Amino acid sequence: MPSYLTPGVYIEEVPSGGATLAAGLTAVAAFVGFTESYPTDDPSDPQGLKPRLVTSWAQYESLYGGFVGGAMLPHSVYGFFNNGGGMAYIVRVQHREPSQEPGHLALPAVDRALGQPIEISSVGPADGLTVLIDGGSEVDEGEMPLFNLLVERDGEEIETYADVSLSDVESVVNGGSQTVQVSVSIDTSSLEDPSLAQVKAGSYAVTPAEPLPVEVRPKDFVGSESDRVGINGLVIADEVTMVIVPDLITAATKEDGSIDLGMWKAVQTALITHCELQANRLAVLDAPPGMNPQQIKEWRSDIAMYDSAFAAFYYPWIKVDNPLTSGPADAEIMVPPSGHIAGVWSRVDDTRGVWKAPANEVVRGALSTELDITKGEQSLLNPIGINCIRPFGTRGIRVWGARTLASDTDWTYVNVRRLFNMIETAIMEGTQFAVFEPNDQKLWAGLSRTISSFLRGLWRDGALFGATADQAFFVKCDAETNPPDSIDQGKVVVEVGIAPVKPAEFVIFRISQFKQTA
Repeated sequence: MPSYLTPGVYIEEVPSGGATLAAGLTAVAAFVGFTESYPTDDPSDPQGLKPRLVTSWAQYESLYGGFVGGAMLPHSVYGFFNNGGGMAYIVRVQHREPSQEPGHLALPAVDRALGQPIEISSVGPADGLTVLIDGGSEVDEGEMPLFNLLVERDGEEIETYADVSLSDVESVVNGGSQTVQVSVSIDTSSLEDPSLAQVKAGSYAVTPAEPLPVEVRPKDFVGSESDRVGINGLVIADEVTMVIVPDLITAATKEDGSIDLGMWKAVQTALITHCELQANRLAVLDAPPGMNPQQIKEWRSDIAMYDSAFAAFYYPWIKVDNPLTSGPADAEIMVPPSGHIAGVWSRVDDTRGVWKAPANEVVRGALSTELDITKGEQSLLNPIGINCIRPFGTRGIRVWGARTLASDTDWTYVNVRRLFNMIETAIMEGTQFAVFEPNDQKLWAGLSRTISSFLRGLWRDGALFGATADQAFFVKCDAETNPPDSIDQGKVVVEVGIAPVKPAEFVIFRISQFKQTA
């Protein structure tokens, strides 16, 4: 307390003893898989393996490249943003490494009749290698033009060859360069007009040799928490609420085209474990492709045997437009649905709220499904937590399930688990003011006020079940929950009860014949 020694008027600002809670982000996805390229602007992450936030497809393309053969992650990210997603973390898994073979470049001539007279090969890998051509000194009419050839690596000039021509550039460069070798493909002595033998000015990147494939094993997807790579590297991204591994199909496909289901289960089990340990995010799992309803039921029940409230399973795969098509035969491509589903979750969160089940929603961009699931077939899959994607004619292709993989009936539905995740995160982050405060009735009342106000707002929005706020939730923080021995241990205990709304999964109308009486 301040000391008052001089008569006068004093003003003190007194803390309110409470705070305002706010719901945090509920629709931040994380994609783990393969990309065309990677960002190189972080010196501490030269391979671009750490989680990186993107907020649009255009930003993803600028950092990781676009669609590329042998990678499902770009299709999933595109489907995520196309279905309403707004923010996503990208976790690149290295599946290719730079080749040590030389890169190549062909330099064009000003005269198109000469084609590309100079071929350049790098000495060793061509990463970051660029060749610049500009005009050299003036020559007499009828003589062969001169030009300057500069070699740069990563924007830094390392070699310069001034005033060379097509007739001597090969001997000059090859005799002194430690970086490139030049080959001239035309006979300059036979040219009728040497003045036309001029190389077109410009900057030309040396194309590296094709990267070499790297064998990807389950541990490469799982990654390391300390190194901030793979699934476990997402511990630094606290705001992530859903995790997707679309390139599991790429790594698990054997040379004969079959799927390594052991690897499939190992990676998905690690993903579920990560989500359970973080306790604030859900794993969006893809079914193995090529299975009929009976096979996927047996795989789910007898092989995978997942049991988790922090995972949701979707079946079957969906068919989308193929941006890498080379003809009508491959105009469409089958992709795992998880990225599109994550976008649907985001869209529902924005339009309705995290408490609305992300089902009975159209999957944007889906042309068809791998196979059409009938009502009878879904009756086998829905009870064991397999959420189906089904075509409904003029109503489009829709998500027709909203269950987790939990055997505990308290957590049957995806929206219930996600609602609790959101509420728990908001309370944890919004009540940090209480740490080290005096543990007395004033603190208890402040915590009760803060949490009750937040839950009352959710009830008004329709997130909690009950005709009144008292039916929807309770907050208890008093002498009963905080006895003297608990206070002596430095604890303050607040009990919170919530009645979440649950989806009307089965809508039943009972219709009978009404007869008029005389």
